[in-house]
Amino acid sequence: MKKYILFLVALIVTSCSKDDFSTQSAESKIVVEGWIEEGDYAQVLLSRSIPVTEMIDSTNVLNHVIRSAKITVSDGQTSEILKVKNDKDRVPPFVYYGTTLKGEAGKEYSLKIEFLNRIVEATTKIPKTVAIKSAEYVKKTDTDTTGYVFVKFDDPVNEKNYYQIATRIEGKESIFVPSFYGNLDDKNFSTTTVSVQINRGVLLFPKTKFTPYFTDGDLIHVKLRTQNKEALDFWNSWQNEIVNSRNPIYPANTSLKSNIKGGIGIWAGYGQSTLIVKTPEKRKPF
Repeated sequence: MKKYILFLVALIVTSCSKDDFSTQSAESKIVVEGWIEEGDYAQVLLSRSIPVTEMIDSTNVLNHVIRSAKITVSDGQTSEILKVKNDKDRVPPFVYYGTTLKGEAGKEYSLKIEFLNRIVEATTKIPKTVAIKSAEYVKKTDTDTTGYVFVKFDDPVNEKNYYQIATRIEGKESIFVPSFYGNLDDKNFSTTTVSVQINRGVLLFPKTKFTPYFTDGDLIHVKLRTQNKEALDFWNSWQNEIVNSRNPIYPANTSLKSNIKGGIGIWAGYGQSTLIVKTPEKRKPF
């Protein structure tokens, strides 16, 4: 059974392929996907960029995973070195995680990665959480077996906010997946009361064929994240690659946005609010 690959494991292609950075071209990159949410601990996935000459599949991705780095997260007063664990529900199955430093809104968090002769750094700040008011599964007709999710929330007045809406289907997805067109800038809202239709986001190497809708029988976890401008720009650039029919693993003309010094990818702080949406039971075939 195929498993899931997180978004940035093989983000940028290069012309290098050897395991030891000391023998690689200077073009080889450390790829970072890291985040810390309000009320939760930091998580980081780490890999090397995959050469353009190599085939991209879940097996090859494993050959580029970095699992022996030293990763330190700090809020300026307290620091912790992340541990690494094997998570069989993910590809790659190695996740660096924190256990003591829990994210707080308004605080800035630094990330420092030390691997062989490389140092990679980034900083991010966790915005205030904005609560989801409601999330509802809606079908065009009662006889349909598929539908979409509509999310409602209030955008705070006199505050600048950027959002990301993500979903996770229980039993089918091990991670929250950013929704397609789910990156939002409040400058585009015509009212403070926001209602948004949510489409399923795109995963690389999914278990099943991708569809943009949800299905009867799904138990859907819906998350509203507040994010900073750097994270919005990153995820929008990711989405643009898909909209323009380009594979984000092989960027055509532009590189994805990044806030990582000495590497590529994203280190983001998120506020977060989550609701669970139950759908009707899946009809049994006659």
